[in-house]
Amino acid sequence: MKHTISALVENKSGVLAHISTLFSARGFNISSLAVGETDDPEVSKMTIVLDADERILEQVIKQLHKLIDVIKVQDLTGQNFIDRELVLVKVNTTPTTRAEIMQIVDIFRARIVDASSKALTIEITGNTNKVKGMLELLREFGIKDVVRTGKIAMARGNK
Repeated sequence: MKHTISALVENKSGVLAHISTLFSARGFNISSLAVGETDDPEVSKMTIVLDADERILEQVIKQLHKLIDVIKVQDLTGQNFIDRELVLVKVNTTPTTRAEIMQIVDIFRARIVDASSKALTIEITGNTNKVKGMLELLREFGIKDVVRTGKIAMARGNK
């Protein structure tokens, strides 16, 4: 099962390396990892997506709490949370397929950020299902390249 973990960490050199070492040393695979500074320049927020059972998840959270640079860890799985991912996708285009691709872009509320005679580069922001749905539709035109940021997540409401 995929689990989404949010962690507040000190924004300093080596913290990401310590956390990734924790995962790799124990053989845990990270599906997605995104890190960014918060409104406090001394604190960063990490969103980690991990494919694991409950036992492994519990181990991961306990190990994260032991790291001195970790301020707070929250398992968002099963909670009401918002998640987003940014994806850039470059897709083949011809004069006959361009209008159809543009219609798909419109339906998914994505946007074209670059165009040439043989390709369109599209930016899409959304949850995993939205991104997956759009990529499936674009595959039939021939995807040349895809770049993904990884998931970011935040609990809804006052939490």
